[in-house]
Amino acid sequence: MSNIKRAFENGKAFIAFITCGDPDLETTAAAVRAAVANGADLIELGIPFSDPTAEGPVIQAANLRALRGGITTDKIFDFVKELRRDVKVPMVFMTYANVVFSYGAERFISACKEIEIDGLILPDLPFEEKEEFLPFCHKYGVDLVSLIAPTSENRIAMIAKEAEGFLYIVSSLGVTGMRSEIKTDLASIVKVVRENTDIPCAIGFGISTPEQAKKMANISDGAIVGSAIIKLLETHGKNAPKFIGEYVKSMKDAMCS
Repeated sequence: MSNIKRAFENGKAFIAFITCGDPDLETTAAAVRAAVANGADLIELGIPFSDPTAEGPVIQAANLRALRGGITTDKIFDFVKELRRDVKVPMVFMTYANVVFSYGAERFISACKEIEIDGLILPDLPFEEKEEFLPFCHKYGVDLVSLIAPTSENRIAMIAKEAEGFLYIVSSLGVTGMRSEIKTDLASIVKVVRENTDIPCAIGFGISTPEQAKKMANISDGAIVGSAIIKLLETHGKNAPKFIGEYVKSMKDAMCS
C-alpha cells in the first residue's frame, strides 16, 4: 500500500505546500513541523526552479528567494533525510520535469526512496509523457502523482484509471494563487474520478480560507494549500512557523467540522 494513502485514513486530508529554502532550510523545517503538529496530513515540499510555469507570483517569488539563498537539490535531499527523523506523515516533492531530468531521473527517484519521499508531482509533465519517469518510480516505490485540470475533460477517466498515490485536482485554470471564488464545476470532475478509481483525490489551486477548504473537502477527499502558506513566510520570514501552525489548525478544524 502506498504510504500516501495514510494521509487520507483519518477523514479529510489537509495538504500543506511549502517551498524548500524560503527564507532558509531551518525555517522550512520549523514550518513543516508546525503544520504537522496542527493537523497537516501530507506535506508537499517544493523544490525551487527558475521557471516555475504553474506558479503564480507568490510561489514564483518564493522560488527566487530560495534560489538566491543558495538552495540546491542535494541540500534539499540532506534536509529531508534530517526531517524524517521525527516527521512521519507522508511527504511528496513538487517540482518541474527539468529539475528531475537534469539531475538524472533514476538518480533523483532512487534518492527519493532513500530519504522516504513518498511521491512526486511534476505539474509540467503531460500525462502522455510520464513514461519517461514512471518506470523509475515503480522501481523505487515512489508514486508519480497525476494532475487533473478543468480542461482535462474526456481524459479524466483515463488519468484516474492510472492514478497513483492521490489525484491532484486543479480547481481553476491559470496558475497557483489565492482566489476569492472558485467557479469550476468540481463535483462533476470528482464524480468521473470516483467512477474510475478508488485512489483519493484532493483539490488545490486557489484555496486560502477555512470556508473554501471545507467546501473542497465536502466535494473531495482533501484540500491542498500553497500560496496562503507561502504568503505567511513572505510576510513573517523566520517567525512564520507560529503563524503557519495557527493557520493550518484553522483550515483543518473547518474541514473536520
